[in-house]
Amino acid sequence: MDKEIARLLKVRRRQKARKPEFRHFEAHKKLRLRDKGWRRPKGLHNKWRERVGGKWSGRILVSIGFGSPKAVRGLHPSGYEEVLVYNVKDLEKVNPERQAIRIASSVGMKKRLMIEEKAKELGIKILNPSSR
Repeated sequence: MDKEIARLLKVRRRQKARKPEFRHFEAHKKLRLRDKGWRRPKGLHNKWRERVGGKWSGRILVSIGFGSPKAVRGLHPSGYEEVLVYNVKDLEKVNPERQAIRIASSVGMKKRLMIEEKAKELGIKILNPSSR
């Protein structure tokens, strides 16, 4: 990983620490919306969407300024690009310098151990190794 990527990952971590938790519109009123993610207010007369003074002052709308730097967008915090792996054959497509693997949750223990063994031989980083 080069110095620029490492610097941008640090910038992203600092940015995301300051980013507010965006909640669904009127999540404080409706229990079913509490655990839902962000949805943009789309109502025709919605004061929050129109940013009418006083109605949305305590809340923050999602905007482009909260995004990550483009070079590190979608990367794992370790700096690797994540690749989901289901079997040993999938390891052949992985580039160990840029990519790390995440073993799918549907994979059983026997196949998981085989994947981990092969990944160790190829020098591929595993993001969710088994606890054994």
